[in-house]
Amino acid sequence: MISTAPVVPELLDFLNEATTPFHAVDAMAWRLAAAGFTELDNLNSRDIEAGRGYFTIRNNSSIIAFRAGRAPLSAGARLIGAHTDSPNLSIKPNPLKIRHGFVQLGVDVYGGALLNPWFDRDLSIAGRVNFVDQHGVLQDALIDFGRAVATIPSLAIHLDREANQNRSVNPQKDILPVLLNADKSDGQITLQALLSEQLRIQYPEYEDLRIIDFELSLYDVQKAAVIGLNEEFIASARLDNLLSCFVGMKALIDAEPHGWSFLVCTDHEEVGSSSAIGAQGPFLIDVLHALSNSDDENRSLRQHSWLLSVDNAHGIHPNFSDRHDENHGPLMNGGPVIKVNRNQRYATSGMGAAMLKLLAESAEVPIQTFVVRSDLGCGSTIGPITAAETGISTIDLGVPTLGMHSVRELAGAADVDYLNRLLIQFLNHRA
Repeated sequence: MISTAPVVPELLDFLNEATTPFHAVDAMAWRLAAAGFTELDNLNSRDIEAGRGYFTIRNNSSIIAFRAGRAPLSAGARLIGAHTDSPNLSIKPNPLKIRHGFVQLGVDVYGGALLNPWFDRDLSIAGRVNFVDQHGVLQDALIDFGRAVATIPSLAIHLDREANQNRSVNPQKDILPVLLNADKSDGQITLQALLSEQLRIQYPEYEDLRIIDFELSLYDVQKAAVIGLNEEFIASARLDNLLSCFVGMKALIDAEPHGWSFLVCTDHEEVGSSSAIGAQGPFLIDVLHALSNSDDENRSLRQHSWLLSVDNAHGIHPNFSDRHDENHGPLMNGGPVIKVNRNQRYATSGMGAAMLKLLAESAEVPIQTFVVRSDLGCGSTIGPITAAETGISTIDLGVPTLGMHSVRELAGAADVDYLNRLLIQFLNHRA
């Protein structure tokens, strides 16, 4: 059997906690705090001590953590970038529909989700709720039902004989989850009432509250797991891209404190990153400006820094190998993947790829390369966006994944350890 590194079971625990971007940031924050990092609402260079770790959060769904180096900031930093969001089904503001004896939820598709795998899964609800407490103060809190409360039943094949040949999914009509059985009294039911009841369970201190708004999504309650006859795979929801967030956080905690090191995990990558807290927003720029003592130091910092944009890569699928370029099919458990696209859908340059290959050699980590087929469109990452916004030289990297954007994805257990070792080497290397 494959011997999995300690990072793998820790990753599974994290994946099970991080049911939404809000929960992912919360799970990272308490782990960073336990490792000695200090949360700061307002960054100021005068408050930073060399060798110590800090983090700051925006919107409860984006986080930047860093360890202050003993070397000058102008000498540059090593940054790891990832994103906290994953494709999902998000609950609409007025979602409840009572139809044919069922109470159902209206949902929006967030990001480029594979929809068919959402059918016949045990689904729960999680997210952030805004409410007025018993003192009339507007509050927000994370909520997670933590159990299966909904499902999206498939239409029986007897009623759709072409289902295995040609079934498309209409996101407005076909994927409304069933929440509960309706009777005559359910005409007055509201989602706010259900949320209030759950909030009181999670937060007994709020004796009286009124729900004002919410940001909620559905998730599959099946736990993350190590699978495969030799336990060589990790199966879980949200591997894209919480795997990268967690391993990046572990590397930041374990790296040497000599140079400046950052972890940048932002929301909204799956919908383009164009938001106040996305990679195209001002979050990272604001942090770098706050830590710099002058414009010259800030400019020197960015010119001498490297950023790894770590986002899952397309592993070669044994049933669909023709969807890969024949020389660029990353293998599961074959090591992290450098992602290259000359049209700048990925930010990797020849110099960046060469540097990373040398670091992989020194860390004894196998490395692979992905280039999309010339006749297929190429996805993108936070890499080109962050490079354009900051001017920081950037490399796109990720572990091979199957089922990307499905409700349950697959990655290699050995690749998690490989990535962890490579990221630590990246943060420690300053030449």
